[in-house]
Amino acid sequence: MPIADHAARRSQSREERWPPLPLDAWAPTRDTLHLWTQIAGKLKVELAPFQNELWHTALQLTARGLTTGALPTPNGALQADFDFVDHHFILTTGDGGRKTIPLYPRAVAHFYDETRACLEALGVPVQIDPMPQELPDPIPFDKDTTHDSYEPLPVVRWHRILLSSAHVMAEHRSWFRGKASPVHWYWGSFDLAATRHSGRPADPPPGGYIFRVAEDEENWAAGFWPGSGPVDYPAFYAYVYPQPDGYPEAAVEPDAAFWSAEMREFLLPYDAVRTADDPEAALTAFLQSSYVAGAELASWDRARLEFAEIPKPR
Repeated sequence: MPIADHAARRSQSREERWPPLPLDAWAPTRDTLHLWTQIAGKLKVELAPFQNELWHTALQLTARGLTTGALPTPNGALQADFDFVDHHFILTTGDGGRKTIPLYPRAVAHFYDETRACLEALGVPVQIDPMPQELPDPIPFDKDTTHDSYEPLPVVRWHRILLSSAHVMAEHRSWFRGKASPVHWYWGSFDLAATRHSGRPADPPPGGYIFRVAEDEENWAAGFWPGSGPVDYPAFYAYVYPQPDGYPEAAVEPDAAFWSAEMREFLLPYDAVRTADDPEAALTAFLQSSYVAGAELASWDRARLEFAEIPKPR
């Protein structure tokens, strides 16, 4: 694998690129923002054309936040953007329509009502399923007056971590020539993710539609999420599906990485990356070593799937 020279591109300090983000310091904001982003994500479910592995449902990173990208509607294009610099949720249409919803503390039900009113005012005929996904004990958006927090500073830090992580993940993806997802953000699980595939089919695990569609091929996946459930701290993760024999015992770098039997994946605490002498190199080592271990144990055809050298324009 060609190693990117991250140092040559740095101008921000390590603290700016990789700020602290302890989960307990922003958990109420994270929980509320998770639900707000699910509302935007469900616009993609309703409007975006299907893509394999459900890639059409993910949101994309921007320099300022997250976006649905341009979505087709019967009345033209619609785009929804979270701006975490000025803290707005912005709905725009291809004919010049624009509605801005400020991000400040208020209940999910109120945010949902505002979003529906803005869509109606823009002439966008779309109805979304108001039930949140991939959450325990979900409350319908229109009835959720429990989650009502929003603190801008941790959101800014979280978005900066997403950008820094995505840059490393995109570099790591660049030399894989097989089927691979973009680096994108899943609103159901609130994580940044990238996957690559061997080209061989797999029997999906039990668990309904999402697993049936997204895990129907051998794949390696990795990403970042700020913590939830049994992992009460931000972490990077990596796994291979189906899990090959011996994968939990594989030597994955750096030293802080470990196999979580409960999560059935390798974890690397975010703080181990943030405090490393070279955070980008530490994350690259985690991505590469977890991928190579899985690909070798599962007998992937790496000569076919990987560039020996990334093609350059002449």
